[in-house]
Order: sequence, then structure tokens, then C-alpha cells
Amino acid sequence: MKRDALNAQRSIFALAVAAFATVTPLSAQDAGFNGAPASAAAQAYPHAADADPKAGQEIYQQRCAACHGMDAKGAGNVPALTTPHVQSAKPGELFWYITKGDLANGMPSWTSLPEQQRWQVVSYVKYISGPNAKPLGAAPASGSETAASTAKFNAPAPPPPFTDFRYEEPGKVRKVTVADLPKPYATESAGNTAHLVPRPDGVWPKVLPGFKVEQYATGLENPRIIRTAPNGDAFVAETEKGDIMIFRGITADGKPETTSVFASGLNKPFGIAFYPQGPNPQWIYIGNTDSVVRLPYKNGDLKASSGPEHIADLPSNGRGHTTRDVRFTLDGKKMLVSVGSGSNVDDPDTTPAEKNRADVLEFNPDGSGMKVYAYGIRNCVGEEINPKTGELWCSVNERDALGDNLVPDYITHVQPGGFYGWPWWYMGDHQDPRHAGKHPELKEKAIVPDVLLNPHNASLEMTFYNGKQFPAEYSGDIFASEHGSWNRSARVGYELIRVPLHGTGHASGEYEDFMTGFVLPSGDVWGRPVGVTTAKDGSLLVTDDGSNSIWRVSYTGK
Repeated sequence: MKRDALNAQRSIFALAVAAFATVTPLSAQDAGFNGAPASAAAQAYPHAADADPKAGQEIYQQRCAACHGMDAKGAGNVPALTTPHVQSAKPGELFWYITKGDLANGMPSWTSLPEQQRWQVVSYVKYISGPNAKPLGAAPASGSETAASTAKFNAPAPPPPFTDFRYEEPGKVRKVTVADLPKPYATESAGNTAHLVPRPDGVWPKVLPGFKVEQYATGLENPRIIRTAPNGDAFVAETEKGDIMIFRGITADGKPETTSVFASGLNKPFGIAFYPQGPNPQWIYIGNTDSVVRLPYKNGDLKASSGPEHIADLPSNGRGHTTRDVRFTLDGKKMLVSVGSGSNVDDPDTTPAEKNRADVLEFNPDGSGMKVYAYGIRNCVGEEINPKTGELWCSVNERDALGDNLVPDYITHVQPGGFYGWPWWYMGDHQDPRHAGKHPELKEKAIVPDVLLNPHNASLEMTFYNGKQFPAEYSGDIFASEHGSWNRSARVGYELIRVPLHGTGHASGEYEDFMTGFVLPSGDVWGRPVGVTTAKDGSLLVTDDGSNSIWRVSYTGK
């Protein structure tokens, strides 16, 4: 397949990540869908065939469903296309938005996709939640269009210390500093979303000598965060499906001894926390996209004994980041909940929908006493409490559309009352040019994070290694899943990294590639790490929503 044709196909897949992410709460009857002009609203399908949802189904299933889901209800940080914000828009407005794009909010223009195919995607999107919606048939069979490309990705090497998938290798130590940051728009903003393909025969994740990777579980549906219960069971959130799964034990051939659905019918569950902390919890707290709920739990339970109890409402209006993680302070007195922004760089001063978003919120365990714990954190996807210092840490997705090497994602301890820049500042006193001149009083307050990662890594869940299986120098270190870039011309991330804390509980800025190999030489992607936890035996369990599996990394010493 020619490179320009392949890029065109990837463009529609990138639509599945960014399209409609910045839809405003206004209906199409107000100011137009996301600013669409009246002429767009009046535009009709050019041909009757373009209004047939079946024509767009195959394009959607092959290019969009991997991110938005087969039911278009979103997954992880990817917005749903079934919300009133999207469904109230007129077909011409959706076509206009797909065509025009909105780089300021991370949405590229999709003019590279043939016009007829853009209309066909619009038709399917409008159908999926309409009054006459019904199943249109099974997904198309895999064929040459979804197979991995045999071409080799060719582009200039990135300027140090930045990297891309071609140079990621286990054991490689990296350090990005504020002094390394380029100026905004040093490169164009790219739309290069992962082109997911089946894992080819003979391809396997790569780790250092002495470590071993096995596929612990397969056939999952959108596995996201994973947490280990006090008794050693692994709890996994299947976010799109609305389930919390349990995986117990490890058989002689490296598989779970028992698998069970602990709870179902939840609203995009993500965060999982056991309370009170210690060996005998009584509750499991779940971070839904719009609330925190809890279910009764005691060690060994494979199914919740009753339905969820509502604890607290969380900001959620169908826009932007949907993940909500939940952690408790070491003394158990406070619950800390991360809520990502509803946009890329919308100004909270003028966007009411951003209220109490891009924050970590603090509650009492019963849901009372809500206040902002820390703010200006665009999307703290993964939270964790440092067992050595008691500090909250966050694994953060930063903003897009300023170029390949801006703005770094990061992992950091979070100071109570701390301001981390979003949306006006980044990495300390660097002002986002899209908000030039705003909030000068916050310039000196913006905190530089502890560990700057490669920009657009999409850093998700993190954990402090508390096992005994790995060598002693790994004790207390951070492992974090890097889901992988879309807003970068040469993709980066798609790996598990290690942040050494040197036995002190504090980071010195560097990080290390630990498990790589999820991207093929062509740039096609077969796996995307999401969650990571220390298993009962001291191995690591890593969820992967690209291959819908769980990987187990153990140390053999050989």
C-alpha cells in the first residue's frame, strides 16, 4: 500500500481519538455545533447513498471502534459519540467539523479522507443513537486493510533527549529537563493515532535479560486499571463494558486459576481502592466517570454481595477525559479523586464545564467535605500514595497541539494546594501561547513536575513496586504504563517504564524503558499498556487494551 494511502486510512482512525472531544454543551440550535456556520447546518448529504448508515459502518468498525468502542460509547479518555452534544448536531455540522478540525483542542483536519467516506462516517455516527438504531450486522472480517504494513517507518531521528518508538529499548535511561523544551510550534501538530493490528506471530514484548514476559490472560474487553487486593486477587476495570473483574492465582502454565465478574452495570468504572487499608478491607471504592461508589467487600469475595452505594458526585458532562482514579491517604482519613479536564486547553474562567476538573479532589471517606486538593493538572490518570513518604503521586497526560516535543507528560508527587500550570502555564513559568497574557500572578506558582516524560506518551496507571521477586534495587521504584501518542509525527510511548527512587522515595528526574516492543517497524501498533500492579508473588501484571490482554513480567535471574 502506498504511504499516502496508508496515511489517509490512519487519518480516519485518528478521528476516533479526537473527533468530537471538544464538543461544547451548546446544542446545534444555539451557536452551531462547535462553532459550525449556518451554511454547514444547511448542508445535506450529497448523495442518497451517503445517508445509508451501512455505508459508514465498515469504516467506523475498522478505523474508529478500537478507540470509541464498537458501541461508540467511548473508552478510557476517548469520548463517546452517543452523547446529546454529538447527536443533536446536524449532519452538515459534523461533516464541517471533521473536515475543518480544531488544532487548538487537539483535533486535526481530516481532508485527507475522501469526501464520500467522511459523509459515510457522519451517517453512521448519526445512526448509532438515533430512534431507529439497531444492529447492522457483525464487524467486517479482518483483511489486508487491518493487517500490519510491511513498510518500514522512515523519518529523521528526534533531537535528543526526545525519542520515538524506534529507539525505545529495555534498560535505556532517559532524562528530559525544562532546558530541553523547544518553543511552541517548533514543529507542526500531528494527527498520527495508533493503527491497531493483530500481534504478528513471533512478536513479543521485550524486557531486560533475567526477566520473562508471559500472557497471563486474553480475551478481555477494554481492560484498563488493575489493582491488587490485600489477599492477592487482581481487580481489573473493563471500563467500556462497565465491569470489575477478578483474576485469582497463577497456574503452572501462567494463567489465572479463577476468573470472576465482581460487579457489572457501572458507568465507565476506572479507579479501584480498598478501604480501610490493611489486611481486612470492608469496602471496595470505584471511580465511575460521574461518581464514586462503594460495594461491600471482604477478602476472598468473588462477587459483590449487594449493589453500589453512592458516595460522591464527580464532574462529568460527556466531554473530554472520563477516567477517575481513587486513592486514600495512609491514615485513611481522606479520599483523593483525580478528575481530568474536559478539553485540551479551554480556559476555566470562561468555560463553566471545566469547574472542578483538571484537579485532584479531596473528600472524607463518606463523600462529605469536598475541596480541591491540587489544581492545574490536566489529567492525572493514575494516582498512587508513596508508602515511604505518604505523598500523593500522579501520572499525567499534558496538553496537545503545540508540536511534537511539547508539552511533556509527567509523573510527580503532588503538593497539597499545588498548581501545576494547566491551561495557562506549563512546566513552571512557560506560558501557553493560546492564553498569552492571562494570569501572570500564577507564573511563579506553577510547579515543575518531578519526572518529565517524552511529550504525548499518554502516561496512565502507575504503581510503587512492593514485591520481593525483583532485584533489591527495584524496591519502592515506580512502574508506569505509557499508552502511546497520537499527537506526534513519530509515535512514542507504548511501553512500560521504571522511575528509580533510589531507596529514598524521591525521584531525580530520570526514567528507564522497561518493557517495549508494542510497535512494529512500520509504526503499526499491536499493544497499548494501560494498568500495572504488583502481583502477590512479586511479578508485575500489566493490562493492555490494544491486544485486550494482561501480561505478566517475572524475574528469573537467568
